[in-house]
This record gives sequence, C-alpha cells and structure tokens, in this order.
Amino acid sequence: MVEASTWAKYERLKQILAELGSAVVAYSAGVDSTLLLYAAREVLGERVIAATGLSDTYPEEEIAEARELAAELGVEHVMVRTEELTDPRYAMNSHQRCYFCKNELYGKLLELARDRGLAHVIDGTNADDLADFRPGLRAARKLGVRSPLQEAGLTKAEIRALSQRFGLRTWDKPAYACLSSRFPYGTPITVEKLRQVAAAERALRELGFRGFRVRHHDEIARLEMQPEDLPRVVELREQIVERLRAAGYRFVTLDLEGYRSGSLNATLAEPVKQAVSGRSR
Repeated sequence: MVEASTWAKYERLKQILAELGSAVVAYSAGVDSTLLLYAAREVLGERVIAATGLSDTYPEEEIAEARELAAELGVEHVMVRTEELTDPRYAMNSHQRCYFCKNELYGKLLELARDRGLAHVIDGTNADDLADFRPGLRAARKLGVRSPLQEAGLTKAEIRALSQRFGLRTWDKPAYACLSSRFPYGTPITVEKLRQVAAAERALRELGFRGFRVRHHDEIARLEMQPEDLPRVVELREQIVERLRAAGYRFVTLDLEGYRSGSLNATLAEPVKQAVSGRSR
C-alpha cells in the first residue's frame, strides 16, 4: 500500500519534471532511475530520453536490462561511451573515484542534452542518498545535474512502493553499484580486474543468488551474501569455489557479516567522508 504522504511526494515529483520541460535521464536500470524515467515519460512524453553510460565498469547484463526497460517504457534509449578508465585519477582508485566517474558521465550527458535540444540532465539520487558517502553528488552539483526524486523528498522505500504500484519490475531489484566499488581504495582498477569481478558475480547470479557483492582482494574473492542465503552458500560451496576459481580467484572466502552497501567505505575516516561528499556536521 502506498501512503498518502508518498502520493503527495510523487505529485511533487511530477510538478518538478513539468517545470524542467525536457530532460536526459541518467539511466542505470536501477529502481530509482526506472521510477524517474517512468514519471518523466508520463509528464514529458517525447521530450525525455534515457541515456546509459557504456563502460567496462558496468556488466553487460545491466546494460542489456537498461535497453529492455527503456523499450518497455516507450522511451528512446541512447548508449554513451564513457572513458573514466583512461583517467589516472579514476584508475588509481582513491576515495574520490566516484567523483571522477560522475564528472565524466554527466559531462557526456550534458553534451547529449545540448545536441538534442533538451534542457536538463537528471539523475536518480533519492532523499536517503544525502546521508550516505557519495562523492558523485558533488560532481552532479558542480555540473548542474538535477535530482528530482531527492528534491521531491522520496526515500528508497517510497520509491519501491510506488514502483510496485505502477507494475515496474525493478521494484524489488537489489541495489547495485558499478564494479569499481568491489575494490579496496588504493587498488588500481583495470579492465582485466573488472572483467574478473563481473565473471564471478555472473556465476553467483546463475546459481540463483541476489543482492550480494564479490569484493576483490587480489587473489582472494570475499563474498558478501544476504544472511538468509548463507545456508545455500554452504550447500553450493563446491560449485561456488569451482566457478570463482574459473573466474581467476585462487581463494574464495565468505564474509560472515554478510552484504553491506559500501562496506569498503569503512576504511575511510568520517572527516574524509564529509569533506569528499561536501557534507559537514
């Protein structure tokens, strides 16, 4: 059931979109950007297009799903090649990695918007994201990218509820982040390593797991799984080890704390997180 307060926020979202007039949606096929695209299509009609960054930092499955979902929603979908891996500041994998990635992506999307005569670039940042460590938000602010879901005050739980109400199949999709988030800060990112992680996570999806991460520690794959999946992990232990060794890992370990979004951010001091995200207490 969708609460009245959530409906009020959704109406505010539609008002914001109407005021924007036209837009390119930075589209990842996640729950947030899919609801945003649905609402933008409802309000703006042909004056909206979806654009997805094409890079080795996102697996082929996610890119294919972005194409499929945009087609289901009746929105033109554009793939935009991004070159963040050629930027040494990104590849060195500092705690500001996401800033350089979003700076590259949003810069390309702004060019696309200008070429197509669209007034804005908008993304799927929600109200909960403001409390998280997200250096990419600083790039969005710098470049003038708007975040209508956040501006309307919609939280992740409310976005899921609305998505279910509208019949969007992403309503219960687990949160996802680019493959570079699987590497500890300071570990250089290469195409080969990204493909190794992608192969390992694909193997786990093929075994029926959802909402997990394969954290890359050189020869070690550290699996962060949903707590309720731990019995199945033990049951399928031999298959998991075999498949992840085939992906290139020598050792396969299970993190007993389970899946935590942004767990590698725990290595950063709180003042660093606040400074990079542009937040202060």
